[in-house]
Amino acid sequence: MSRLTKTAAALAATAAISLLASACTGQSSSTATDNADKDVTINFWHGWSAPNELKAINDNVARFEQAHPNIHVKVQANITDDKINQALRTGGDKAPDVVSSFTTDNVGQFCSSGAMADLAPFLAKDGIDPAATFPKPMLEYTQFQGKRCTLPLLGDAYGLYYNKKEFAAAGIAAPPKTLSEFKQDALKLTKSTGGSYSQLGFMPDFHGYESTPGHFAAQWGVQYFDANGRSQISTDPGFASMFHWQQDMVKSLGGFTKLEKYRNTFGDEFGAKNPLQTGQVAMGIDGEWRLGMAKDAGMNDLGVAPFPVPDDQASTYGKGYLSGTIIGISNQSAKKNAAWQLVKFMTTDTDAVVSFANAIHNVPSTLAALKSPKLDQDPGFKTFIDIAQNPNSNTTPPSVNGGAYQVTLQDFAYSYESGKSKDLTAGLQGVDKQVDKDIAQAK
Repeated sequence: MSRLTKTAAALAATAAISLLASACTGQSSSTATDNADKDVTINFWHGWSAPNELKAINDNVARFEQAHPNIHVKVQANITDDKINQALRTGGDKAPDVVSSFTTDNVGQFCSSGAMADLAPFLAKDGIDPAATFPKPMLEYTQFQGKRCTLPLLGDAYGLYYNKKEFAAAGIAAPPKTLSEFKQDALKLTKSTGGSYSQLGFMPDFHGYESTPGHFAAQWGVQYFDANGRSQISTDPGFASMFHWQQDMVKSLGGFTKLEKYRNTFGDEFGAKNPLQTGQVAMGIDGEWRLGMAKDAGMNDLGVAPFPVPDDQASTYGKGYLSGTIIGISNQSAKKNAAWQLVKFMTTDTDAVVSFANAIHNVPSTLAALKSPKLDQDPGFKTFIDIAQNPNSNTTPPSVNGGAYQVTLQDFAYSYESGKSKDLTAGLQGVDKQVDKDIAQAK
């Protein structure tokens, strides 16, 4: 099962702001003085909970302990970000030495508050060049303002899912590459019945599970902040273009009210009744985890491809939005050198990364693992591997107050698509103003 929807992740990050904002950066030293060759027990907290996920991560921990017989790892699973944030503030013998979070939005807080240790000295000491080890977008969401306090531990890539059976019935030979082709296919695949649909080509509403502003905007290659760290959502033309495209899709497919009524018939995003799996929609944007979930639900007609790109950026087809899991060392830990050995193993050992990726159907997080012959060779999964390696793929940048800026943009998007907000330019300028205000307050 997928870890979290990005909306939920962003909201979780926002909820954590007050906790990390009060974190004291002077309570512990980032210097590591412990002897990692001595017998020691370290605490590792993570959020995975599904049986296959727990087995995969415990298997890797067992391999680590076999290679480092003096370092014993006490694992705590299914830990929420709230608990992690509290533990990073308070420390203590029972607090985690190593933590893993699904919320990349929290990296800005982790790094700026000093809650997580700076990993640059550890990487340098062991001769690990991050740029030669990890994909560029993953490097971007695991650091903040030059401080690398986390590393990537598997990732998510977003692409287009399409119903191959319905494509064939509609005479569509291949998945669309540009947004104009995408619109044509969405219309062709839409079957109206009465005031609703028997099948919708695509659900463009921002509430449509993974069809979020951030996931869409990635296809325009947008930049959220300028060189001075100020929000530039109203001046980067990609954002306005994304909104115009989305509104055109909404209008062309029946209008917001009709689409929302149909959306309310959808089953749970992470259950067997996901609309991609039931055939209620013929195309959708989703992550690599959907492959396994669809098969488990008995849906074998889904194909995958990169999500289409704007027509004037056709040469960048193959890119997509990237996100993932992060891992780092608590700055409160008195066992940083030993903790680093676990972090290094989990994030840079190729066999460890590949076996973990294969087991839980997530994208590997090192360049070597992405090219490993041991990696799952399923053609659908390979599509997401290629998206993760595409130089034009991108992510949402970290911020000092986590994902608050994404929530601000998303709230405006909900208001705009529903008609409550009429003026796009003024609305995006309002987003910039609010984002800058919130960041200033967080600082």
